[in-house]
Amino acid sequence: MPKIIENLPQRLLDEARRQVEEVGYGSLNIRTIAKNCGVGVGTVYNYYRSKDELVAAFLLEDWSQCIHHINSCSENADSPEIVLHTIYEELAAYTLRYPSIFCDADAVTASSGSRARYHDLLRAQLAQPLRRFCRDGFMSEFIAEALLTWTVAGISFDAIYDLVRKLFD
Repeated sequence: MPKIIENLPQRLLDEARRQVEEVGYGSLNIRTIAKNCGVGVGTVYNYYRSKDELVAAFLLEDWSQCIHHINSCSENADSPEIVLHTIYEELAAYTLRYPSIFCDADAVTASSGSRARYHDLLRAQLAQPLRRFCRDGFMSEFIAEALLTWTVAGISFDAIYDLVRKLFD
C-alpha cells in the first residue's frame, strides 16, 4: 500500500526553499529533496516537471506574500513615500533572501526566459499601488521599473527616493 504523505506539494516546496537558502541554487538537488521528504524522485516529478519549476513555485508563493503586504500597506497610505518605501523594503528583503537565485550566473541563465516573460507582470504589480499618486499609467510603471532596477542593484531607498519624489512634485 502506498504511503500517504500529507501536504506533499507544500513539503517539497519547503524543502526546496530550505535547500536554496542553505546551499544555493546551484546545489539544489531533486534527489536530496525527495530523500528529505521521504519520497522517490519520480514522485517529485509528478508535482514539478523540473528543478526550475520547483524553484519558480516557491518564489511565486513568496512573491505573492510580498505583493499582498505591499498592497495592504499602501491601501491607507497618504503619501507616495510610504508606498515607495514599502515596495523598496519588500523587494530588498525578497532579493536578499535568495542571493543564489538573483546573483548566481547559472540561476540567471536558467531563468532568463521566464524572467523576460514575467518582467512586465512584475512591473505592473509594483505600479498598481502607485497609480493613485501618479498622473497616468506610464508614470506609475516608470517609477515601478526604476524601483525594481535600483533596489535589486542595491541602491539605498534614500538615493532612489531623492530622485523619484521629484516626479510627484
